[in-house]
Amino acid sequence: MKVWKGIALFAGGTVFGLWGIKMLCSKDAKKAYTHCTAGVLRAKDYVMDQVTSVKENCADIYEEAKSINEERAKKEKENEFDDEAEVFDDMEDEAEEVKEEKKPAKAASKAKTTKTATKTAAKTETKATAKTSSKAKETTAAKPKRTTKKKED
Repeated sequence: MKVWKGIALFAGGTVFGLWGIKMLCSKDAKKAYTHCTAGVLRAKDYVMDQVTSVKENCADIYEEAKSINEERAKKEKENEFDDEAEVFDDMEDEAEEVKEEKKPAKAASKAKTTKTATKTAAKTETKATAKTSSKAKETTAAKPKRTTKKKED
């Protein structure tokens, strides 16, 4: 029974396949295929038109974006130079402030310098007098002392 079942399925498939091929090759089927293909081609044309318009829009958007970035870069360069000028002005102001702060400090440092010079001069004088006095002591120590004896007569 299994064998007859297998043979029946094979025969049915063959008949169905042959009938399907005849149906696919008929004039009505060819007409349907032609209409479907025409519809697909129309859809393809529509899609290609849409793709072309999207590409054009993308190109326009890209060009506008480039011009925007160029304008922004120009503005940033102008602002950069303005910022540098402001920084330079700020630096000049700070330098002037430092100079003004140093003026009293210079006067004070001059006073300190004169005081220090006076102190060093005084130290030098004391050292010089100490040296001369120590030399005097050395010379007196080096000389033999004369002693005078009184004669007793």
